Amino acid sequence: MKKLLLTLAMGTSLLASPVMAQEKLKIGATVYGLNAEFMQIWTSALQQHPAVKAGEVEVTIFDGRYDALVQQEQFNTMITQKYDAILIVPMDVEAAAAPVQAAVDAGIPVVGSNARVNSEVLTAYVGSNDVEAGELEAKAVLDKMGCKGNVVILEGPIGQSGQIQRLEGNQKALAACPDVKVLEQQTGNWSRAEAQTLMENWLTSHPGQINGVIGQNDEMALGAIEAIKAANLKVEDFAIAGVDGVTDAINAVKEGQMASILQDANAQAQGALDIAIKAVKKDYEPKSEIWKQYPQMEWKDGTAKDYLVPWTPVTTENADKLLEARSKL
Repeated sequence: MKKLLLTLAMGTSLLASPVMAQEKLKIGATVYGLNAEFMQIWTSALQQHPAVKAGEVEVTIFDGRYDALVQQEQFNTMITQKYDAILIVPMDVEAAAAPVQAAVDAGIPVVGSNARVNSEVLTAYVGSNDVEAGELEAKAVLDKMGCKGNVVILEGPIGQSGQIQRLEGNQKALAACPDVKVLEQQTGNWSRAEAQTLMENWLTSHPGQINGVIGQNDEMALGAIEAIKAANLKVEDFAIAGVDGVTDAINAVKEGQMASILQDANAQAQGALDIAIKAVKKDYEPKSEIWKQYPQMEWKDGTAKDYLVPWTPVTTENADKLLEARSKL
């Protein structure tokens, strides 16, 4: 995000107008990595939360640098510095469990967002159904292929919940198309550049054989498109899909190059922060507009364990509206 106002050290405060220090909640957010647009949108959404803008909450962002051990050290820092609450977007579904437990043992509530951690002690989780996303995106590819031909799958980081659950969804869709063969399946680590390299190699290894590309996020799908263009092939000859609804993907949908599903980073981040504040201040009422935007996400006085933000398929009809909303972040 061009507008993202972050200085990425081990932790950088995002705060609005000052209030008395003893009244301001100190909440940390450790995210798996900030190289790509989606997590930049997520962190930017925290800056726009009404409680942050009003100076009631000081939010510190920690860049996990795509390393579960880095996130563990960031938890240690927040525990030592006695943060009031912690938000986590984990790199690894299993590795994050121990630091979450340590924080809760220290009396610090932890709220998960966007990616899951295998822990029973989270206050709550605010994200979206990744199995559903994986099935939807794969179905978009397979429908365009007429359920025949060969596909490649670009996976997220192995061990992250998005990779695990979207693959489950991919496989559910593929099971309905037994005539489709998976030629290659490998992690691109959510990276456009890594996915481009993989796709370049696959196009060389399987000349004229690849009909579809299932990218478990938009960045990787866009990397595949760049590889196809670099090979002087026609993008429209391939069925390509991703997940997230990042800006370049929305534009690619408009141009008929791919399919995508919008994952609402704003709702995930602001919803998680409302839950975290509620865990510390029992009389708190949610201030984000996302609860009105998605009434199916019932607030339930902040006591529910799972809050699932719906997916929005990106189409040529809604692309401009989505881009307009993105420009205001």
